[in-house]
Amino acid sequence: MEKENRLKEFFKYAVPSALAMFISSLYTVVDGIFVGQGVGDLALASVNIVLPFTVMLFGLASMFAIGGGTLVSKNIGAKNIDRAVVIFRQVFKFLLITSGIISITCIIFTEQIVTILGATTSLKGLAVEYLRFYAIFCIPNLIGIVLSSFVRNDGRPKLAMISTIAGAVTNIILDYIFIFKFGLGIKGAAIATGLGQIITVSVLLPHFIMKKGYLTFGNVKINKSDLKEFCLIGFPSFFAQGSYSIMVLIHNIVLVMFIGEKGISAYSIINYITTNIYMVLYGLTLGVQPLISYNFGKKDGEQMLGFFKITCISSTIISGFSVIICFLFGPALIGIFTADPVIANLAYIALRIASVSYFAVGINLNTLVYFQALEMPKYSNLSCLLRSVIYLPISLMILYKVFGTNGIWAGTILSESLTFITISIVANIRVSTKEVLSA
Repeated sequence: MEKENRLKEFFKYAVPSALAMFISSLYTVVDGIFVGQGVGDLALASVNIVLPFTVMLFGLASMFAIGGGTLVSKNIGAKNIDRAVVIFRQVFKFLLITSGIISITCIIFTEQIVTILGATTSLKGLAVEYLRFYAIFCIPNLIGIVLSSFVRNDGRPKLAMISTIAGAVTNIILDYIFIFKFGLGIKGAAIATGLGQIITVSVLLPHFIMKKGYLTFGNVKINKSDLKEFCLIGFPSFFAQGSYSIMVLIHNIVLVMFIGEKGISAYSIINYITTNIYMVLYGLTLGVQPLISYNFGKKDGEQMLGFFKITCISSTIISGFSVIICFLFGPALIGIFTADPVIANLAYIALRIASVSYFAVGINLNTLVYFQALEMPKYSNLSCLLRSVIYLPISLMILYKVFGTNGIWAGTILSESLTFITISIVANIRVSTKEVLSA
């Protein structure tokens, strides 16, 4: 009976979260389709140049969402509701301040940022235009992600899903109107994304304003100790997205060196497709995080490990299904983004190779968030460090020398697999769970 209830709770939280993240990433793909077909391949490559930065922003939001959400669910599980509310209010206040500063900074220093990101002369103008308009909506972009997580931690996972779908549908419609009807080009895609997030926030706000759950808005002084605690717990989520940005940046540099701009265009297509899979896997583990944190507060290790096991099995099934789709329908998916036969052929070769990494990626994400829920971020940080900063550059260098261009696409497989093996040796999930519960 306990296992049946566990599975029921898993589906209640994880499925809406995974679906919401899929829809969220889908409108990123729609951006790619409309930009590629409505503006051109150079515009598509320009969006990919900016991608590491936008992913870092998503990582920052994830840091607040997971760090704060973990503490909120843990305190709710321990029946310490007042403490949970105070943490939520501090996270939200600090997020408002931080996102405002980032928005202003990006608008002022847009050209310098895209130069650092590696934009070539032909890509710089479009990249600047996209980032500048994206930055205008930085506040709703970050708040939408964080409030969605807190609504999930407050026991309403379906509302989080509905808000994301509402934002996605808005973005898709506005993408088409702004790019094809109004001729706004690449900035139209950025504006559509921002307005979509405003809709997401608008759907979520009544939950807190009308006091539908435990968490409510209110003025609170930011406590440095609390700030440090939720930032330390949430930092691996920022690091995870940051490591992904580093991976994209490293690939972009290598591709410019050995293939050129067509290589970046092909890689941008792969990123659009892969991001969907990544976000589903990430959404799955984000959905389970409140359940693990809640049971951590209750000191129920069996439930915590049970949820982790179900998540790993589910992510493996999803990864296998995704690989099959990439192999069978790869050309059709790629054809949505570009009509250039050279780019399409290059992208299909890359997709077949890179998709194999999904299996290790899913398990690595599950492990990363689980250790965050245990308030043991050191292992999560180690995972991020290994997969991007240490193993990926080494993998790319070795595999390129052995397999040439195909080795570039296989770099992620090797780096993710080595990360999985290393973390499995260094940190045993079951032992760590017992240790933290007995502390």
